[in-house]
Amino acid sequence: MVSRHPLLQNHSVTIVLVAAVIAATGCSRKADPAEAPAAAVKGDQIAFPVTAPQLSSLVVTAATARSASVLTLTGHLVWDEDKTVRVYTPVGGRVRSVNVETGAAVAPDAVLAVLDSPDFGQAQADARKAAADQVLADRTLTRLHDLFEHGAAARKDLDAAENAASDAQAERDRAFAKLALYGSTAAGTGDQVFSLRTPIGGVVVDKNINPGPELRPDLMLANAPALLAPQFVVSDPRRLWVMLDVAETDLSALHTGQALRILSRAYPGSVFSGRLDLVGSSLDPATRTVEARGSVDNGDGRLKAEMYVTVEIVGESKPGVDIPSAAVFLTNNKSYVFLELERGRFERREVKLGAEADGRIAVLAGLKAGQPVVTEGCLLLQSMMDAGGQP
Repeated sequence: MVSRHPLLQNHSVTIVLVAAVIAATGCSRKADPAEAPAAAVKGDQIAFPVTAPQLSSLVVTAATARSASVLTLTGHLVWDEDKTVRVYTPVGGRVRSVNVETGAAVAPDAVLAVLDSPDFGQAQADARKAAADQVLADRTLTRLHDLFEHGAAARKDLDAAENAASDAQAERDRAFAKLALYGSTAAGTGDQVFSLRTPIGGVVVDKNINPGPELRPDLMLANAPALLAPQFVVSDPRRLWVMLDVAETDLSALHTGQALRILSRAYPGSVFSGRLDLVGSSLDPATRTVEARGSVDNGDGRLKAEMYVTVEIVGESKPGVDIPSAAVFLTNNKSYVFLELERGRFERREVKLGAEADGRIAVLAGLKAGQPVVTEGCLLLQSMMDAGGQP
């Protein structure tokens, strides 16, 4: 018994009618063997003479490899935060000079600007005083220790000197630790000149400072965008992050490590290679999207932060091949196609099917890409095989 695959019910009526017409035509020619010669059936193969009229009723299409799925998203580029620092002044003061301009390459610990800072001068003075107090406390302790050993000083005086020396050491450590937070390791001469430095090397990608204005370290706490802006932004622009908002329905197609194809309207025809690094762990309740993050190589510097880009995420290649759904038919609850071996010779082959969409069906086993299969007339071939080759 021959029947259409359940996925292909929509094609059954049409193909059966076509087969009936063709069969009727064949029957009308049966009286003339020269016009309708019998086909040779051997096992799962059926062969026609090359002049057989039935061949004109068959349509053959090559199986195609299943293409990988491509998810297209919109994203925007930002600095790589792992290689970016926003520099704020930790002390108040007036800007004396600015040493770099936007686009300048800087090394780690390079001086970006110089400030005349009473705050920094106070920290220098505190450190110098603490150092001097420690020296005095150490000398006093040494003197009292000698006097105590010779019986010329009381024990309580020695204990007090030891305590004072310990306090002086702690105060010195505190004062120099504060200087270290400002980027200085020495008390200096108390000139109150503070050097604003970059902790990393890279490129000055943004500058919001000029000579003359008074800066305060607490301005960054103000609720005003103009005041929140850092004095400098230093980054390595050779690699950028690409931020994506992914719809909930597309989440199943994402996983870290996927290749990204990044396209920019600024460079038509150019494709930039990237990688998906992170998929967020929660949905935005307002937009129902998940934030994902990738990285893109920008060694040539063409891409810019805050650019909007189109991102294509290429899925894994799918196994098997695609063929038109009409090529598949059922016999004894098994799925078959007819494979064209050569002109006029066909083989019935069992196949394992996958999903069907848009008039095509996936064949997971039984066919290879490029092999020609009968897409119209497969039921005629099956009926002739059942009849021993007679039309």
